[in-house]
Amino acid sequence: MKRNGPAIAFYAVLAYAFLHLPLLVLGVFSFNASRFTNWEGFSLTWYREAFADGQLAEATFNSLLIGFAATALATAVGTLCAYGLWKRSSAWITTTLYLSLVTPEIVMGIALLALYQWLFRYLRLPLGMHTVILAHVMFCTAYVVTVVAARLRSYDKAQEEAAMDLGATEWQAFFRVTLPQLMPAIGSAALLVFITSFDDFVITSLVAGVDSETLPMVIYAMARKGFNPSVNAISTLITFSLAVLILLAQRLEEDPKR
Repeated sequence: MKRNGPAIAFYAVLAYAFLHLPLLVLGVFSFNASRFTNWEGFSLTWYREAFADGQLAEATFNSLLIGFAATALATAVGTLCAYGLWKRSSAWITTTLYLSLVTPEIVMGIALLALYQWLFRYLRLPLGMHTVILAHVMFCTAYVVTVVAARLRSYDKAQEEAAMDLGATEWQAFFRVTLPQLMPAIGSAALLVFITSFDDFVITSLVAGVDSETLPMVIYAMARKGFNPSVNAISTLITFSLAVLILLAQRLEEDPKR
C-alpha cells in the first residue's frame, strides 16, 4: 500500500489540476493589464469596468433577487416535503420527485416554457421574473428534499413522541423539537439552492422575459460578441463567492451541532 502512495498522490494532483487549472488561469488573467493573453502587468482595470457596467449591475441584482426568492420558497417547500415523506414514506412520490434531478435541463426548460405559454395565455401574463423564480423553485426543491431527508434518516422519532406525551401537539413537536435539529441540514440545503439558482443558465434562458436577464445570461451574451476581459473579472468573483458558499454548506452538513 505504501508503494502506491506516491502514484495515488500524483494522479490526485493531475485530477485537481484538470479541474481547477482553468479557473486559476481565469483568475490570473482577470488582473492582466492587457486585453489579450499576453501578460503586461498587474491591473484592476477590468474589475473597475465590471463594477461600472450598468448591464452587469442590473443582471447581478436580478440574479440575487431570483436566488433569494427561490431559496426561501424551495427551502420551505422542500423541508416540509422531506418531513412528510419521513412521516409517511412513499416510494412512488420519492421517485417522481427525484426525476427532476436526472432530467436534462434543456428538456425541463422546454417543458416549463410550454407550460407557461399554455397557462399564461389565459392569465394574460408575460414571461418575467416570476416565471424564472417558479422554475428555479421547481427544480431546486428536490435538492432540499435530498439533503433534509438524509438528516432525518439519522433522527430519532422517539424525541417527537416524547414531546407529544408531555402535551405538545404534532406541530409544536415539529417546530420546537425536530426543526431546531434540522437547521444545519436546512442551512446547507438553502446554500445549495442559492448556488444552483444563481448559476443556472439553460432553464433560465428559456423562461426569462426581456426584463429578467440574469448574470449568467449577460456573461454568455458578452462572450459571444467578442472577448471582453471584464468577463474574466466578474467570473472570478462569482467563482470565489460560490466556493465560499460551497465550503460553508459542507461545514454545516458535516457538523450537525452547529
